[in-house]
Amino acid sequence: MMVFELDSKLAADTFSIARLGLCDLRLMNDCRWPWLILVPMRPSICEIHELTPLDQTMLTFEAGIAAQALKAVTNCEKINTAAIGNIVRQLHLHVIARNSGDPGWPGPVWGFGTREPYAEKAAKDFADAILKAI
Repeated sequence: MMVFELDSKLAADTFSIARLGLCDLRLMNDCRWPWLILVPMRPSICEIHELTPLDQTMLTFEAGIAAQALKAVTNCEKINTAAIGNIVRQLHLHVIARNSGDPGWPGPVWGFGTREPYAEKAAKDFADAILKAI
């Protein structure tokens, strides 16, 4: 039986916020954008269509919860949601708060500039605010 293991790059680049029904909810360690990551806790899954229909439904539901919490906490103009996976193959869904005038607007966040890590307290405070909003 295979066991879920978080990809080492995701583990290094994110902070854990909570485990939801399907996903490990994480905060990307880049304070330029409020950026959540949902990782379905299923081993060896790379694509959404590889999930069972029930897990696909749960992923959509949990992405909606994360997006609503992110919107409530940040009051952002736009939520970007994407599952790219060209570098990290393990299925993970990005949920990012965007505003006109933020770094890289209106382009994508990937590959723009240099990551700016959170201070430890700021990451904890943001994660706590997301949990409270969920």
